[in-house]
Amino acid sequence: MKRLTMSLDDGLAEAFDALVRSRGYQNRSEAFRDLLRQDLGNARLRDHPDEPCVATLSYVYNHHQRQLSLRLTDLQHEHHELTVSTTHAHLDHDHCIETVILRGKTAAVRAFAESVIAQPGVSHGSLHLVPMATRLSHGHEHLGPVTAAAAAQGKPAKQAQQAKRTKARRPHG
Repeated sequence: MKRLTMSLDDGLAEAFDALVRSRGYQNRSEAFRDLLRQDLGNARLRDHPDEPCVATLSYVYNHHQRQLSLRLTDLQHEHHELTVSTTHAHLDHDHCIETVILRGKTAAVRAFAESVIAQPGVSHGSLHLVPMATRLSHGHEHLGPVTAAAAAQGKPAKQAQQAKRTKARRPHG
């Protein structure tokens, strides 16, 4: 682990300390690491739309809206390769909330979420994306969180893995 030292304006330092306290962090370092992971993850999602991600899509909808429940279910079936699971709850006589867990290429997940949120009768749609990397384990691929090294280098996961393997094979000397 590397140690970094930085200088901040007094106002920014006070605002950061308030954030650390309000979110319940034990120290500034952990808060800074989370902020950095979030920003690097967002950059990766933006710059590498063909890389994998996992996501949650949450939305509220009026189940009395004509054919809306059927359209939402049909959309999920039409994109079964992205849809992992759906949770449905009744909020009141007219409204339901659904949360859908998604997995796939970032661009495809975004497009699916936008198509759901754009349905007439859907409101309060929100998509939360988490960048993932493909790793080979037990003879097949698994998804796992993006490593800080791959995110910092801005490389797609497979390129970062290849670079790591190449570096490991180089003779030392």
